[in-house]
Amino acid sequence: MSEPAEVRAGRRRVVISSAEKLMFPKAGITKLELAEHYARVAPRMVPLVRERPVTMHSFPGGIEADGYLIKSAPKHFPDWVARATVRKRGGTVTHALANNAETLVYLAGQNCVTPHVWLSRADRPEQPDRVIFDLDPHEGGTFADCRAAARDLGELLRDRGLATYAMVTGSQGLHVVVPIRRGPRFPEVFQWAKAVGIELAEASPDKLTLEFLKENRGGRIYVDVRRNAYAQHAVAPYAVRPKEGAPVAMPIHWDELSDRKLRSQSWTLRSAPARLESDGDPWQDMTRHARKLPV
Repeated sequence: MSEPAEVRAGRRRVVISSAEKLMFPKAGITKLELAEHYARVAPRMVPLVRERPVTMHSFPGGIEADGYLIKSAPKHFPDWVARATVRKRGGTVTHALANNAETLVYLAGQNCVTPHVWLSRADRPEQPDRVIFDLDPHEGGTFADCRAAARDLGELLRDRGLATYAMVTGSQGLHVVVPIRRGPRFPEVFQWAKAVGIELAEASPDKLTLEFLKENRGGRIYVDVRRNAYAQHAVAPYAVRPKEGAPVAMPIHWDELSDRKLRSQSWTLRSAPARLESDGDPWQDMTRHARKLPV
């Protein structure tokens, strides 16, 4: 077992045990490199995930071994990791909150490759402040079609007076994210998102579908609105995905959706630093552009 290391994050030096453990064996990426990534992206990432319950996708043996989702913050987590207790079916669950850089780094040190976050904040968990449309070409379609669908969706949403933001997920597809003012609860938001998704799909029925069952999609891109529900979560922006090469869920500028070279895994843990240094923050003003849900 390798020696521990320390990563400077926020006001702390966070100890990373087994620092040289290979989390991505084929790419040679260690747990220390994973933790350093989260320290590096924290200035952009923390404002987008603060106060949102975290579900941790953890891989104690690296990504080539089994991983699992952890919702409840383990008892051994230090006191400086913020927590929030929210209701679940039959009781409650206490999630960690990634409210600062040191928490993001600590989670990586606990083998969390990918933090996922809620669409609502912990003080009003029933009231989302984001709507997510997940455009997934996994079972058919091309990424070019996915980019085109995102552009069309953006036009629909802006016609309703809403701001739109895009992110390549580091997995298969794209997220289109809409910041909204809190008030409507999840069932209302879900029905609104579903209606928008249906309108989008009906305009391109040969390329898009809201059909949940893969065998019924007929090679079309899946317009997934099911994340817009209580206790559902989505990959956090700037998070690393548990796939070979360590691709990163990267926020993009809207006009990048017209770039033919864009892919869902265009950036990795090792190429992300150059992106962060050169391209500004595409989601910097998201919160300021939240609008009332047009129901």
